[in-house]
Amino acid sequence: MDSLLIYGSYGYTGRLIAREAVARGGSPVVAGRDGRAVAEQADRLGVEGRTFDLESSDLASHLSSFDAVLNCAGPFVETAKPLVAACLETETDYLDITGEFPVFECLRQHDAVAREAEVTLLPGVGFDVVPSDCLAAYLDEQFPAADQLRLGIKGGGGLSRGTARTLVEHLGDGGVVRRNGRLIQVPTAFRTREIDFGDGPEHAVTIPWGDVVTAAHSTGIESVEVYAAAPQWATRGLSAVDSLGWLLERRPAERLLKRLIDARVDGPDDRALATGSAVVWGEVTDEATGRRACARLRTPNPYALTAEAAVTAAERVLDRGSQLSDGFQTPASAFGSGFALELEGTERELVAAPDGSDEPDESTQVAAESE
Repeated sequence: MDSLLIYGSYGYTGRLIAREAVARGGSPVVAGRDGRAVAEQADRLGVEGRTFDLESSDLASHLSSFDAVLNCAGPFVETAKPLVAACLETETDYLDITGEFPVFECLRQHDAVAREAEVTLLPGVGFDVVPSDCLAAYLDEQFPAADQLRLGIKGGGGLSRGTARTLVEHLGDGGVVRRNGRLIQVPTAFRTREIDFGDGPEHAVTIPWGDVVTAAHSTGIESVEVYAAAPQWATRGLSAVDSLGWLLERRPAERLLKRLIDARVDGPDDRALATGSAVVWGEVTDEATGRRACARLRTPNPYALTAEAAVTAAERVLDRGSQLSDGFQTPASAFGSGFALELEGTERELVAAPDGSDEPDESTQVAAESE
């Protein structure tokens, strides 16, 4: 991995990824705009460090000697565009660990120009969206006739500073679902349902997860909703966030929240990384017949999975195997639905097959909806 540049490498998730890459015997170049943080990390890992800002007029010159860039610097809605533009100019493959659906949609729209430049654009090579994308692709393989996809996420183990700051930036933005090929803006937590993540039915609400873009690319299914497990009381709180959007959009309020995050949040400690876990649930349905398939994927701590998945994806992109295509890709379209199962600690189970065997229990049915 000597030809890999990790940008934003000194943030919480970036540190995990850089450490994993070095542990595998690689020598990636770590980079970011904070010269002191880059130098300290480079010295600690025994690798080269480079300092540059994404607003630099000569950004492309900083990437020209690398075969691939792995972007770990969020918010990705701000960092992806300049890096992708520079990667297209220098014919450098691009990866990132975003979960922000606008970034996936933006990169999807760069598919044609990336193919022409023979560049691979592969966002979402972390917990967002490796397990959910691979589960969606698996369900599509089980039931190709399905025309609706619903995914559910149940995770724990805490947030990193970068993730928390990104959440603050998007508070009050509402949600998004995919209907008949179109991304539709909806209120925050506009729909609820009960989902069985393996221990009985749990309350879940819609969230603007990246699969509203990536799952459609991976499966061809054009109606997608994504849910997250949340207490019932949280639904009312999340709905109220939209009404407070005017306040959250004010710079002083946003700056205050970010200062609190910077002072109090770093990320899960080593114990949480080793013991945490998450579950991804998925269901595909043929609306005309009502037939369905349902499955679950269990994973280790999302940040631990992200470190392993991102480095594994970068290795494969650098290898440029014959099966890897240019243009916009998702983890499943690039590496197949089994990619998630190659990561340590992941397990998949088919809960309901489309032939009617192992019918899903009632906990997978929609319990309540609000338009």
